[in-house]
Amino acid sequence: MSGQARKMALVASNAEAAQAAELLLRERYHFVPMEEAELIVALGGDGFLLHTLRDRLSLGEVCPVFGMNRGTVGFLMNEFRLDGLMERIERAKRFTVKPLEMKAVTDDGETISHHAINEVSLLRETRETARIEVTLNGRVVMPELVCDGVLVATPAGSTAYNLSAAGPILPLNSKLLALTPISPFRPRRWRGALIPDDLKISFRVLDPEKRPVSAVADQIEVRDVATVEVCVDPTDVLTLLFDPEHALDERITMEQFAV
Repeated sequence: MSGQARKMALVASNAEAAQAAELLLRERYHFVPMEEAELIVALGGDGFLLHTLRDRLSLGEVCPVFGMNRGTVGFLMNEFRLDGLMERIERAKRFTVKPLEMKAVTDDGETISHHAINEVSLLRETRETARIEVTLNGRVVMPELVCDGVLVATPAGSTAYNLSAAGPILPLNSKLLALTPISPFRPRRWRGALIPDDLKISFRVLDPEKRPVSAVADQIEVRDVATVEVCVDPTDVLTLLFDPEHALDERITMEQFAV
């Protein structure tokens, strides 16, 4: 880890608190340009961390990221402290996260692919409920889900939108995905499923003209989709670094006891 700590890049969100923290850190520590970095220190909130990870994926770079919270929730971030950064990185606990790959085909036939670290969600675009067919590895498991939407969440993202939609919290090492409906109307009692992470989940919008649906990979939206395929991307593995006393696996476990 010491070699990584000597070649750190620093990125910050546009938030005032993140910009101020960046100035303080640059006065205290040496940082290299992004293209030379073996480790990234990211300042901001969870959304900025996800943005940073997706940027690195798009460039084919998957070096570890140590985030410090200068946003709001900061569930995926470490506490911001100016002192002892090098020592914290030396002691940091490493967690690997496999992102989801979303392949969406729009009504006009355009294919758009994006990665997601937290979740891929399908959401109705109008007041009309969505009607969606759900398929696992080519087998139709739900001919018609009538709902506001449906999402696929990773273990790392299971405490985010998935939890708000009453989905289950998944341990990091569970090798599962959460398939969670959003305000389901039919089947009325279906509350989702746990899916092995080596399966491909496919969605087909049944009435795209009257009931249009968008697909969202974390924060990137694709409008008017006809079909969406979601699977874990086995070729890209992301590494997040956490202070041992506030590691991600412990946070996810403790969320099950939050009241």
